Amino acid sequence: MRLSALQKFILQECYFEKKKRLNRQKLTNFYNKKKKVPKEEDQVSVITKSLERLIKRGLLVGYGVRTPEKWFIKEIRLTVRGRKVAKELFGKQQKLRI
Repeated sequence: MRLSALQKFILQECYFEKKKRLNRQKLTNFYNKKKKVPKEEDQVSVITKSLERLIKRGLLVGYGVRTPEKWFIKEIRLTVRGRKVAKELFGKQQKLRI
């Protein structure tokens, strides 16, 4: 299963969270480490798409508000399958940034 760097970051943050649920606001820390940071609006949309894709794959469960048009995800939690995938990420060798 191929995962983006943001999706890997989300899984790792959820795995190390002491509480079961992770607040969505903590996911913006991913962009603090980057040199080239997109606009805040773009950050929100990219994080939302990544969360929705991870939920669709069955790795996360989202908690929030549902409107007829879309979901507003406020908190997330790992599923059993998501925990296994997150554990596997720690065993893989990381790529060097050049």
